[in-house]
Amino acid sequence: MSELTLFLVRVAYLAILWIFVLSAISVIRSDMFGARLPSTAAGTAPKPPKQPKAPPKRRGSPTHVAVIQGQNTGVTAALAPNAPILIGRGNDAAIRLDDDYVSTRHARIAASGDQWYVEDLGSTNGTYLGTQRITQPTTIGLGAQVRIGKTILELRK
Repeated sequence: MSELTLFLVRVAYLAILWIFVLSAISVIRSDMFGARLPSTAAGTAPKPPKQPKAPPKRRGSPTHVAVIQGQNTGVTAALAPNAPILIGRGNDAAIRLDDDYVSTRHARIAASGDQWYVEDLGSTNGTYLGTQRITQPTTIGLGAQVRIGKTILELRK
């Protein structure tokens, strides 16, 4: 093999190695500190849109979500039609889970009309409704069990 070819192979190998190291650091950083939020031109956060008045609760609709299995058993969060519930390991999560298999911002439970939806937020290990992994916002109802890592959550009345 010529000296030039050997040199090019070494440089390519070194470049691939650095790309791997930098991507690993990026994944660790986003897991520890969360995803970057886009900054606005003025440096201030944009005003959130006005929320319409919440319709009256239907009879038989869930009022809270509770952790029923896992390290955080007993933790609950009230469901509000205009306030989604963030689930994860991050400090900004409404339900903070101490589970190694949970991402910083793992999943969200939100209302649309009189239906409740669970949505995976691009987590590494996924979010499951029963035994099925969800890939898009999925309707959940009273008594529905959502598994996130080793933790199981349930919608309750």
